[in-house]
Amino acid sequence: MSSQGGLIARYTSDLPPGRVEWIGLREERKGEIRVVDQVCALEGQGLEGDRRCQGRPGSGRQVTFISREFIAQISLYLGRDAIDPVILRRNILVSGINLNALRHQRFAIGEAEFEATAWCHPCARMESVLGPGGFAAMLGHGGLCARISKTGILRVGDALIRL
Repeated sequence: MSSQGGLIARYTSDLPPGRVEWIGLREERKGEIRVVDQVCALEGQGLEGDRRCQGRPGSGRQVTFISREFIAQISLYLGRDAIDPVILRRNILVSGINLNALRHQRFAIGEAEFEATAWCHPCARMESVLGPGGFAAMLGHGGLCARISKTGILRVGDALIRL
């Protein structure tokens, strides 16, 4: 863990829990997002039914997270009332927690456990789906990538708890 990761762990030990609001699975690259109420997170693989689950085992990008608060900030920068999480192509939408504080941290949702590996930076595609300035609006607000460290079911409504 980097020295910054240690510092974050020290000051986030009492981080209040977040809440899962939405789950989306991407069955193929650039394919449609299938919204579900629950999913099985498979240790070292990804979310069952998501294209990342078919990729390299052990990848640090098995699951992607974004927060309702980050989406609100992106909307503000773009002068929009709202943004549908489907177009941002992340797997799990949470609320009530600063995802940036979870980088390099372990957390649980339902029966599953995760390790946040990196920030999820926007791709050039965000410029076309969000419009001019979409990429820039997402900088620092793209969410987190994570690896699954324990298999389990997670559901919309479950708490996200730092371990």
